[in-house]
This record gives sequence, C-alpha cells and structure tokens, in this order.
Amino acid sequence: MSRVFNFSAGPAMIPEAVIKKASEEMLEWNNEGMSVMEISHRGKAFMSIASKAEANLRTLMSIPDNYKVLFLQGGASQQFSAIPLNLLGDKTSADYVNTGMWSKKAIAEAKKYCTVNVVASSEDSGFTTIPDFSSWTLNPDAAYVHYTPNETIGGVEFDYIPDTGNVPLIADLSSTILSRPIDVSKFAMIYAGAQKNVGPAGLTLVIIREDLLGNASAMTPTMLNYKTHAETDSMYNTPPTYSWYLAGLVFEWLLEKGGLEGISAINKSKAEKLYAAIDKGDFYANPVEIRYRSWMNIPFTLKDASLDAEFLEQAAKKGLATLKGHRSVGGMRASIYNAMPEEGIDTLVEFMNEFAQANS
Repeated sequence: MSRVFNFSAGPAMIPEAVIKKASEEMLEWNNEGMSVMEISHRGKAFMSIASKAEANLRTLMSIPDNYKVLFLQGGASQQFSAIPLNLLGDKTSADYVNTGMWSKKAIAEAKKYCTVNVVASSEDSGFTTIPDFSSWTLNPDAAYVHYTPNETIGGVEFDYIPDTGNVPLIADLSSTILSRPIDVSKFAMIYAGAQKNVGPAGLTLVIIREDLLGNASAMTPTMLNYKTHAETDSMYNTPPTYSWYLAGLVFEWLLEKGGLEGISAINKSKAEKLYAAIDKGDFYANPVEIRYRSWMNIPFTLKDASLDAEFLEQAAKKGLATLKGHRSVGGMRASIYNAMPEEGIDTLVEFMNEFAQANS
C-alpha cells in the first residue's frame, strides 16, 4: 500500500504514526478485551482516555484554569447557532467580521437570533485581504465579536488577534488550531471542527471562559447549551468516543513534536517553501495580500487555466491528491495542516517546477 500526500481542506491527513497506533489498538485497547469503539463512555477505561486527552490539550495550548474544554458533536457549523443562543444574554446584537465563506455562514445563522453588525468586510476585494483594524466599526454594547482567523477557501489569515476590550472575542479556529502557539486568555471562546488539525470528522472542540456559562436563552436546546456539557464533562449523552480517542493520540503526537512551538516551526517552513515556488515566476500566482497569506490553506492559479486538468492529472500520478481549488476561487488549493509532512511539500514543489518548465 502506498499512501498519497492528501492536500484536502478537510477531512485532512492524520499523522501516520497516529493511524498506525490506532490500527494496533483497533481490536483491543489496553487489555480491555474490546475496541475503544465498544467501551462505555461512562466506564473507567474511557474516562482515562478522555481525561488524558483534555490534560494534554490544556498543556499544548496553555489553557487557563478558568476555561472549560468541551468535546462536542455537530461540527463547527453547529456553533454558528449555539454561540448566539448561549452568549447573547440580555443583549440584542453581536459584531461579526466578514473575511470569507465561513464568516458569511456564521453571519447568516446569527441573523436568525439577533441583530448582526458586520464591523468589517473584505468582500469587495474578493476576500484577498484582512480589513485594517482601525476601520472596524465595533459596538461597545455588542454581546460579543466573532471572527474567523483563517478562511480555508480564500487562503486568507489574520496575522493579529483583534483587541475588542471588554466585549468577548469569539474565534472559529477550525483550520488553524494547534498549528502554532496562541494566547487563549485573549479569547472568550474558541471553537474548532476536528477534521483539519485535530483528528477525524465528528468531533468539535469548544474552549470557553467559565463566566460565559449559564446565560443561555430559554429557547436553547439542551444539547446546544454549553452549561449542559460543562457540568457533565462533555458526557451528557454518548460523545464521539472514537474521535475523542484519536484526537488524544494526535495531542500526544504533537507533544512528541515539541508542542506547538515545534510544529509551528515546521508549518512556517512548509508554507514558505510553497509560497516561494508560487512566487518564483509568472507561471503560478496567489491572489492574497502577502501579509495575510494563510499557513494552512494555499490557493494558487496557473497562468493558463486550460492546463488545470492536466496539472491535476499529472499531480495525482505523483501521489499528490485533492489539489483542486474550491469552485468559487478556481485553480488549485494545497491545504498543508500539521499532519502534512515536509516531504509532501518538497514533492509538490518539485512537481510544480517540472510542470512549469514543461509548459512554459
């Protein structure tokens, strides 16, 4: 069997070492006589898996003690509804920043529950930049400020954390969580779908400051109430146990890599190599303002779009999979999350150089 380099935006690559360990433990975990998938979520065996995973995540991200870590289901998109339901309190409006498709989806959902103030937008630029913070029209009476630090489709990424003062800052970190160190204390809440840097699809992480719990609207479904899950250690109902277990293995792998400082250096190197290959001539191009280029999702176009199909076909033969860009952007997109090895970037860059030379 030969594994390809999977450049998908998600579900994405999982570290090979993690998959191997999981395969070794597939039929039986820790002499329990059964698979993790069969272990009761309320039994001591799974409780040990869960508590270890949370402890390692707290270590990796230096999560302060006054934050709850929730392991939920429903994907990051479910949080688009859960956030206003839980965090509006007695307020009627919230601030949102529009930097791409995922921002727009969050905004559309929030409008069902409150007045949404779009404080800044880069839509006029085709989502190729980040609005300068000095231009934001923040409302000091807003319930919270929501933004998406990295947009997977446009490949645009904030290089700063907005200072929203006393208004809680909420971040959809689905595509950048665990890719580098961040100061969790600057956020009131962080949420992330797992299928990019954490593990397989089916798990959603919510890291929320404790003082935000208990203010949910009366109409909030029990399963969308953060307090429900905080009070039951994310086990109000059966959680996604196997995804939680695999996330725990990824956290262990990251610690072995030197934590977020270690993986950050690797991710920076990978991104720099690929952008250098794009920028070296006029055969390839990236539309994003250099300052705001994403480390995780790198779109690029060919000078001659009629060569796109051939590029993808030849790339696949080299073991370079799922490089086709999103239909709204076109061209190519290389998503290079934590599990993408540098060898994958080197192979892609070598192919890009060869393809450019053959078709210039």
